Amino acid sequence: MSFEWLHQRIQEEKDRRHREKMTLERLPQALEDLHGVLREGVEAYREAFGDETVEMVLLPSRIRIRSGSTAVEVTLAGDIPGFRIERGDQNHPIEVGLLPSNKLFYRDLERDVYLSLDDLTRKIMDRVLFPKLPE
Repeated sequence: MSFEWLHQRIQEEKDRRHREKMTLERLPQALEDLHGVLREGVEAYREAFGDETVEMVLLPSRIRIRSGSTAVEVTLAGDIPGFRIERGDQNHPIEVGLLPSNKLFYRDLERDVYLSLDDLTRKIMDRVLFPKLPE
């Protein structure tokens, strides 16, 4: 007996596993690309407030940004797959996925919303660079 539904589910699972594998392979490059985008923001902040006001470093599996006593880290999270934005005791999971065009998408798992790159950079840097301003 042939179970058509079973064959469909097997193919769906193969496709899901393939997409997940491709995303996991792309995550390190996605982190480097994000670092490049964040660097533009950090440079703009430095131009406005001085070179020593903010520090950013790219490590093998994370980006660390520090301004004064406030810091944020964006770490690779293979279990999502995506990033974790860690600020103090707060931890925000961000799913990263591939669109058919091979471009990335970002989804805030807590709020279940898709983020533009602008939204993502704000989520990462806003509270670090402007802790005294309202959200």
